[in-house]
Amino acid sequence: MKKNSSFSSSLGYVLAAAGSAVGVGNIWRFPYLCAKDGGGLFLLVYLVLVLTFGFVLLTTDVAIGRRTRQNALRAFGTLNKKWNFLGILTFLVPALIMTYYSVIGGWITKYFAVYLVSDGTQAAQDGFFTSFITSSVSPIVFMLVFLALTAWVVYRGVEKGIERCSRYIMPVLVLLIIGIAIFSLTLSHTDESGATRTGLQGLAVYLKPDFTGMTVSRFLNVVLDAMSQLFFSLSVSMGIMITYGSYVKEDVDLNRANNRVELFDTGVAFLAGMMIIPAVYVFLGTEGMSAGPSLTFISLPKVFAAMGGVEWIVGVVFFLALGFAALTSCVSVMETLVANCMEIFHKSRKQMCAVIGVYSLVTAVLICLGYNALYFELPLPNGSTAQLLDVMDYLSNSFLMPFISLLTSILIGWVVGPQWIVDEVQRNGEPFRRAGLYRVMIRYIVPAVMLILFLTSTGFLSLFTK
Repeated sequence: MKKNSSFSSSLGYVLAAAGSAVGVGNIWRFPYLCAKDGGGLFLLVYLVLVLTFGFVLLTTDVAIGRRTRQNALRAFGTLNKKWNFLGILTFLVPALIMTYYSVIGGWITKYFAVYLVSDGTQAAQDGFFTSFITSSVSPIVFMLVFLALTAWVVYRGVEKGIERCSRYIMPVLVLLIIGIAIFSLTLSHTDESGATRTGLQGLAVYLKPDFTGMTVSRFLNVVLDAMSQLFFSLSVSMGIMITYGSYVKEDVDLNRANNRVELFDTGVAFLAGMMIIPAVYVFLGTEGMSAGPSLTFISLPKVFAAMGGVEWIVGVVFFLALGFAALTSCVSVMETLVANCMEIFHKSRKQMCAVIGVYSLVTAVLICLGYNALYFELPLPNGSTAQLLDVMDYLSNSFLMPFISLLTSILIGWVVGPQWIVDEVQRNGEPFRRAGLYRVMIRYIVPAVMLILFLTSTGFLSLFTK
């Protein structure tokens, strides 16, 4: 099947894929997971996973997309008709993520607007974030702004929309993150007790592994967090990279391009942690680092407020960078849904953008209402307590993605055969030096680990590891 849409070059693919990979997952999710899971311990586990599992899963997804020239919904059926159901499961992941991604994008848009039109002190006040997300109108309005911008980029298409957007935004995003990260390391603060904390001390907290109270169960949860972050960050096992792979031209060196995406994603995640954790440590201590998912929206504005005269500019730059990251990732999620629906229903991009836009709008409104009219608290199998947004995040990242990766590794490793992927990577005679590692990982290690992680995410394994 010939694709009508494609990236103009290898750089176009790398920037678009990096745009998908470098998103809220890197800047919002990565730092708080790192702070929660022992600093350098999480960092070390994540790095090992990226170089092994990330490499295997990214290579698999992109190669499947380019060789089949199909989107995720039909690509697996092309490999083996009996495995068509895997495409349906994969389609569910971006469908679930899209329900809440624009909501988070709306939160970011709100904070950017606050810093843009004021000095930002309002955002640092106790209860500001809670008051905002629990209001009945404001979160929906800002979600609409973010969703409309996302839909416009997707409507523009692959080359004129996604690629062009990524080509301009990604370099700016990286420069903004590097600038704030360097600034964070120069910070110093003396608290009421007379203790002085510096950004370099915060960097040490970030990099030094913490094994305090380590148990088998806790380590497995660290690995699960790191793997769910990898899924979220690299956009694997959710159909996005299969879709982007179908847009990659045959003359592109797939292995080299994927290595650049891995490097880009990991580098930005590391810089995001260096940007946020030292700054939070300086002004709020280790207690401030335990803020969890609210680290970005509650702790950081307080950090910015403590910086004095530069509070406004740092706040504007930070939330602009975070907004860019959220936009490129949300675009990739919506593009996957639109591309799949175009193949299913044989309709134009314009028509499917409208349909997916309506779906995204309705579901996002429901997620917004999950903090007021539809509020509930649901215990999850992994031990956490969730609201509606958290439930969608758990189902997509901690439940479906490990399960999809498990099934994909069985399909490629034992049904189709790893050589199918290796041949695609080496299509034009390019070297694939990690081919041996790929074969061993996809056949043996990935299925075993994904099974363990899936059982951990469902709470089943915790019955035996306490």
